Amino acid sequence: MDGFLLDRGFQVLLTAYPEAQQMLDYGALDLHPFEPGALVRHGGKFQRLVDPWRRPRHLLATAFSSVGTLGDKLRIAGLRRRVGRFTLEELYERPEQTTAERLRDEGFSTRIIERFFRPFLGGVFLDRDLETSSRLFAFVFRMFASGDAVLPSQGMGAMARQLAERLPPGTVCTNSAVARLEEHGVHLADGRQLSGKAVVVATESPAAANLLGEPQPPAGRSVTCLYFAAERPPLDEPILVLNGEGLGVVNNLCVPSLVSSTYAPPGAALVSATVLGIPAIDDHHLESSVLQQLQEWFGNQVQTWRHLRTYRIPFALPAQSPPALSPVAKSPRKRDGIWLCGDYLDTASIQGAMVSGRRAAEEILSTQAVE
Repeated sequence: MDGFLLDRGFQVLLTAYPEAQQMLDYGALDLHPFEPGALVRHGGKFQRLVDPWRRPRHLLATAFSSVGTLGDKLRIAGLRRRVGRFTLEELYERPEQTTAERLRDEGFSTRIIERFFRPFLGGVFLDRDLETSSRLFAFVFRMFASGDAVLPSQGMGAMARQLAERLPPGTVCTNSAVARLEEHGVHLADGRQLSGKAVVVATESPAAANLLGEPQPPAGRSVTCLYFAAERPPLDEPILVLNGEGLGVVNNLCVPSLVSSTYAPPGAALVSATVLGIPAIDDHHLESSVLQQLQEWFGNQVQTWRHLRTYRIPFALPAQSPPALSPVAKSPRKRDGIWLCGDYLDTASIQGAMVSGRRAAEEILSTQAVE
């Protein structure tokens, strides 16, 4: 849009995802990393909290940051060590509780939970209350600790395009709504019928429930993302900014064009602001509220920013509060001839979506081999 590359809501790829490592060509995606860590807005200023293992030059700034106590930072180090010692399967076998309960049981102070974990994990899970399963927390913490958060140079959609390009020509049919399913085929809304040995419903859970004629699942996590064009970036590094004050509508902010210059035309910067949920106010008033808050953060330069687009995404992630991940991996088979896949059948993540797709394919191949 006007030379800017807009993902549909702020997203990142975590390079440590095992399935992504298997299925994607990272080199062809031309991945660009975020700085590991965050700038936390609290007390009218930004405080740095980064991974000292990968950024030892910021060790002192992190150690003396008022975002948390020194004990909190040592507990983060201990947690990092423990989650890296076990396989994902072993992490998933730990008792399931909410993330908030897990953090308290780990001994973290209220200060670091409120100032760092709520905005950071709230932005990952789209759940600032941290009601999300501790199993998803352990998985995500492991992924952040063992790899980078990155953006492909051509946007997050480049991953889907890369996978689709491996298929035979004409395989993918877009803008073709499905009216109903049957055992070995689908009826499209335009009257066409497609048949096959198997049908895989690879959608978010509400759409799957509609197609299967089943009750709607619990409400998912929603998010709103606003993009702005700026003459110059409000930051000087590709790092995530977190709202550690709990005031205002913006939960987190970043400048994607500092991560990859392809996100903005020459001489401009792209700013992404994330608001958790779907605000009741209209886009105009939401934009005003966001800009007012960001002007408090970055000063009068915000007055020159130009609004590009607002994305309101009612179902951005499945809600995975306990016992949603007991077990983590769920069966892909719904009934004869119809299989399901999606992140709601595993962890709410790119990893969960991809591994559930492979699980469905393997079961289909196994079933057909027996038949």
